[in-house]
Amino acid sequence: MNEVLKCIMSRGSIRAFEKREIPHADLELIAEAAIHAPTGMNKQLWQFTVLRNKELMNRLAAAIGKALQRDDYNFYNPDTLILTSNERDNPHRIEDCACAMENIYLAAHSLGIGCVWINQLKGICDEPEIRALLREIGVPDNHIVLGSAALGFPAAGPRDIERKRSIVWCE
Repeated sequence: MNEVLKCIMSRGSIRAFEKREIPHADLELIAEAAIHAPTGMNKQLWQFTVLRNKELMNRLAAAIGKALQRDDYNFYNPDTLILTSNERDNPHRIEDCACAMENIYLAAHSLGIGCVWINQLKGICDEPEIRALLREIGVPDNHIVLGSAALGFPAAGPRDIERKRSIVWCE
């Protein structure tokens, strides 16, 4: 099996991270992988906001927790959070960001970095307190955050999950 397939088959979501900083060069590679994802009509209307500032990350988590009425919301305490956003009027916004998120996960995994999809912002990013924080970290007002990747060095490996064989062959 080639390296790409090994990476795809062995990747899993990580929800517990070591208190260790991801090297900047690794984050640059992960961000570069994101911008190499396909986009509808090659419009590339997305933005990737790499959030490393713990104080801002904690404020954003607190605002999300308040909106969701969850006291313990914390993104799983990652070293880094990458927010993927896209123009709200782009008809391909969800697909574009989903492809980029997969590239982020595979690139991170190939570098020994764990990650998990954070999905809550999609429906609440226009709440006033949350939008103010998104604006503060550089997310444009005309963007919706469609997913975020919480990244860090894994404190433990991914759970072994049996995959459903939902494949239909029509030959």
